[in-house]
Amino acid sequence: MGVLVALVFVVQLQIPVRRFRAGAAKRVTEADFRYGESANVPGEVSIPNRNYINLFEAPVLFYVACLTLYVTSHADNTALAMAWLYVALRIAHSVVHLTYNRLAHRGMLFALSNVVLASLWIRFFATL
Repeated sequence: MGVLVALVFVVQLQIPVRRFRAGAAKRVTEADFRYGESANVPGEVSIPNRNYINLFEAPVLFYVACLTLYVTSHADNTALAMAWLYVALRIAHSVVHLTYNRLAHRGMLFALSNVVLASLWIRFFATL
């Protein structure tokens, strides 16, 4: 969980860095962010914000799964391996999204991470 939280903060730092760089290069203005991100914001500037939002969607189920596994004493080595795999896939997804952003690669990593997360939950419920 801590590594995924660290990823959230790393991605969060990318948002102002890219916005300030774009502002300094006169590619965006303050008005472009007044109500979120306007259509004038270049994709490479808005991507960190989108990735940050992604890290508060399905990963919430990961945090709940980890806490549930811990509280119910179901956090065995298999669950731990699945959790690490999920975190690795989310890191890889963010790296692809924030760098070369090839949709096929990003989509595959996103789908695999969701399969791992669903499997973690299915395994938990199957062991009850």
